[in-house]
Amino acid sequence: MEPETPPDAPARVAPARTLPAAGPRFAALAVSTSLGVGLLPAAPGTWGSAFAVGIFVLFSPLPGALLILSLLALGALGVWAADVSEAVFERGDDGRIVIDEVVGQLLALAPLAFLAPAFIEGREIPALVTGFVAFRCLDITKPGPVGWAERRFSGGLGVMMDDVVAGGLAALVVTGGLLLLHAVAPGSAG
Repeated sequence: MEPETPPDAPARVAPARTLPAAGPRFAALAVSTSLGVGLLPAAPGTWGSAFAVGIFVLFSPLPGALLILSLLALGALGVWAADVSEAVFERGDDGRIVIDEVVGQLLALAPLAFLAPAFIEGREIPALVTGFVAFRCLDITKPGPVGWAERRFSGGLGVMMDDVVAGGLAALVVTGGLLLLHAVAPGSAG
């Protein structure tokens, strides 16, 4: 028989589901915190986004289709990892979970893998900065569809979806900015 909880004990949030064994739990925490980036003491979401920019730069030479497939796989893995991590941390959308920022930021930068080099050459740093700032602003302020996605979904999917929507909107900002810059100053690249 379990001991009775005293009436003045703080309420404990019950895990949404049974926790997996230690190995999968460790893997989920490693993924959800992006190898510990989410454990940094200040602004873990911003650190997660910066980590994603580094990942993008490292893997951007790969074909765009492979980047998108990898992003889809990472998103699915992120839903699972965020779901498990919410149960471990006993909090919904805990700040230490930054896989959502990583996926959203990678999505924001994805157009750079598909635009013709003429649109990007010589503009790599401004494009990366634009994608980073646009994503962070949308993720933090949660306008319109970003806020809707945050309220609409729960569990691991809920953790991920607002950042996916913010990343998609930021991708439009990046694409529009590069196309506009190319139209205004086509000869300034390279």
